[in-house]
Amino acid sequence: MRVFVTGASGWIGSAVVPELIGASHQVVGLARSDASAAALTAAGAEVQRGTLDDLDSLRGAAAASDGVIHLAFKHDVAFSGGFEEAIEADRLVVETFGDALAGSGRPLVVAAGTLGLAPGRVGTEEDRVPDVQTPGNPGAGRHAITQLTLSLASRDVRSSIVRFAPTVHGEGDRGFIAMLVDIARTRGVSGYIGDGSHRWPAVHRFDAAHLIRLAVEKAPAGSALHATADDGVQIRAVAEVIGRHLDLPVVSVSPEESAEHFGWLAGTLAFDGPVSSVLTRELLGWQPTHPGLIDDLDKGHYFRTPTTG
Repeated sequence: MRVFVTGASGWIGSAVVPELIGASHQVVGLARSDASAAALTAAGAEVQRGTLDDLDSLRGAAAASDGVIHLAFKHDVAFSGGFEEAIEADRLVVETFGDALAGSGRPLVVAAGTLGLAPGRVGTEEDRVPDVQTPGNPGAGRHAITQLTLSLASRDVRSSIVRFAPTVHGEGDRGFIAMLVDIARTRGVSGYIGDGSHRWPAVHRFDAAHLIRLAVEKAPAGSALHATADDGVQIRAVAEVIGRHLDLPVVSVSPEESAEHFGWLAGTLAFDGPVSSVLTRELLGWQPTHPGLIDDLDKGHYFRTPTTG
């Protein structure tokens, strides 16, 4: 297959590209910078220069491909206060891909998230339409995009979503876990909120990349898939590993003090969101083989040098 990939040089995408090439697929990666283009060329992919705002270019790339994997998101815009702007840009991209692939039966795989999927219980792949009005639901903003993607199945697009765990870990990670390590170094304690029983799903980067390949190869139209190897790791357990490696005390932070201690990450840390991937494993035969989150933390690579978040 000739597969067009957005976000191809990102944290997950840079693992997806060699996964696809290793399975004899041809990859065309979207690159908005010289550095991204060079990385894709070095990995053996073709390069299409552009951004998520270049809708005509994206439409053409999708039409010329046997399938599309959409992993990119305007994180820089979202994290600088433009979350709604980033969501609107993402909606336009998915609509553009849907129009380009309509009537072809070709695959479109779109990244989503598990955070906020099923507050207060274990989320499953059958949770198709979460309550986007749930107060405090941190995933509400992107649910409409996942619903749009799944609806493309009615237009003869083999569309699927892959809901990623909030922690996609591995060596080189600069996401939530690296941020927690950095906060612990700065504060001099490894903290968790309340009793630390809040649970995060997690998946190793390479296991996530393998699932993406399986999705573009054979996921049925309208599939919701879960990239979660650990259904839910308690935040206290994460804090204990961080404290042990940094030789810092492990402490409870009260909910009232959590925003001051953890910054914007406090709201996410306080969300209990276990998620199952049983149906995904049964449907596609996906079996994670890389270390779980706690074992990966214990390997020590998160602690070798101070993180920058």
